Amino acid sequence: MATHATPPCTQIFLASTLYGMATLAAGIDAGSFPPAGRRILLTSNHALTAEVSPGLADMPGFAALRTRFDEVLDWNAAIAPQHPSAWAPRPEDVPLWERQLRAIWGLDEDRVEIIVESIQVPPARTLCTLFPGAAVDVYADGLMSYGPTRFRLDPQLGMRVRRVLHLDLVPGLEPLLLTEFDVPAELVPTPEFLKVLGELPSYAPELDGVGEAPALLLGQYLSALELLSPQEEEDLHVEMVRGAHALGHLELVFKPHPSAPAEYSRRAEAEAERLGARLTVMTTPVLAETLYQRLRPALVVGCFSTGLLTAATLYGLPVARTGTEAILARLAPYQNSNRIPLTVVDALLPALADAEAVAGWTAPGPDEVRDGLAGLLTAVGFTMQPQILAARRTDAERHLAAHLDERTWRYFKRRRLTTLGLPGGIPAQLSFLPHSPAVRRVVRRLRRLRAARTR
Repeated sequence: MATHATPPCTQIFLASTLYGMATLAAGIDAGSFPPAGRRILLTSNHALTAEVSPGLADMPGFAALRTRFDEVLDWNAAIAPQHPSAWAPRPEDVPLWERQLRAIWGLDEDRVEIIVESIQVPPARTLCTLFPGAAVDVYADGLMSYGPTRFRLDPQLGMRVRRVLHLDLVPGLEPLLLTEFDVPAELVPTPEFLKVLGELPSYAPELDGVGEAPALLLGQYLSALELLSPQEEEDLHVEMVRGAHALGHLELVFKPHPSAPAEYSRRAEAEAERLGARLTVMTTPVLAETLYQRLRPALVVGCFSTGLLTAATLYGLPVARTGTEAILARLAPYQNSNRIPLTVVDALLPALADAEAVAGWTAPGPDEVRDGLAGLLTAVGFTMQPQILAARRTDAERHLAAHLDERTWRYFKRRRLTTLGLPGGIPAQLSFLPHSPAVRRVVRRLRRLRAARTR
C-alpha cells in the first residue's frame, strides 16, 4: 500500500528591526519553534524611501543573528515596486501570488509556517494572506502587545494564530493582543534574549571619551508619528537634558531614533553646554540594549520607549519618564495604539521631574502588577476596542468603578466613557444633554459672549 510522505516544513520569519530579529533569535535558541527543514528570514524595510534607507541587513549585529537562519530573503524585492507598509493583493490574485512566491523562494509543496509581528497591518497581514494554509505565530516587538488588536481581524486569519510570543517586559502582565481568538501568550525566556543581545557589537567610536555611568537619553522620533510637532520633540529632548542635569548628571549620552533628522539633537546639545554638562550624541545605529551593556548608565530617560522597560526589567537600571502626560492628554483618536505603551510607562515609571520618586523607584512585583496595572490596561483596552474586547466589559466596569480618581483620569476620556456607558461617564439620566439642540444652542451663545468679552 502506497504511503504519502509528509511534506517538509519551511518556517518564514518576517522582521523589520534588529530588536525584533533578536527576539526571534532568542526564541529559536530557547526551542520556542519546532524543528523545521528550512528557516527563512524575510526582511522588510518600512522606511518611506526604502530604496535609499538602510535596511535590517545593513544594521551592525545583523551578521551575528543571521546564523540562526538558513537563508535571508528581501520582501521589498519580492513585491517591488509596491511598498511593504501599504501593499496587499486583490483576493482573486492570492493564488497567483502564492504560486509565484513558492516558485521564486523554492518552497515547492512545503508546509509553511509564518512568524510575524503586527499582524493587523501590512506586510505581516499581507504575507499571511498570501499563504492561506499556513499556521501563524505572532511575536511582540515592544509594548503594544499588552493592548488590544488594533483592527477586527478576519476570523479566517485570527483563528490560524497559534500563540503570541513576547518578552517579559512587565512581569505579571499578559498581552491583550488576539485574546478575542483565545490565542495563548508564551514568554520568550529572558536569559536567551540577554544572551543574544550580548552577541551584538556595542562599539561606537563616539563613546570612547564618555565617562562612567552617564545618563542615557532615548529619542523616539515622535513627530514622524504625528504625536508631537518637530518643535515640541526638540523641546522634549531639552527637557530630558534639564531633568537629568537637575538630578546631578553631568555626563549625558543621547541616542536618537535612527530615522530622526540630525537637527533634532542640536538644541539638546546647546542646552547641555549652557548647563555645564557634556552631551554625546550617538550616530552609530546600535540598539539601546547594547548601550546598557557597555555603559551601565546611572539613569535611562525617555518618553514611552520600550527601551525604558528593557532597561528597568532586564538590566535593573534606574529609569525615568518625561512627556507622557502631555501626549496622553492630546492623543487622538482614543483607539490610537500608542495609548497602551504610554499608559504602561506613565503608570509604572517615575517622572523625571520628581527626584524623590526617581531615587526611590523599584519595579513592582508580578502580584502587584496583576492587582493594579493589569486591571488598568484591561479598562483602557476595552475602552479603546469595546467590540473586539467585548468579553472584558465587566472587568473594565469593575476597575473603573473602584479606581477612577484624580491620578487615573488621564488614561480616559469622559466622552468615551459616556458613549460606552461606563463608570465615569455622564450619568444615564443626563446622557441626553450632549445631544440636545437646546443645550448646544446655549453653549454656542455662551461661547460667543465669552469671545466678545475677551476682544
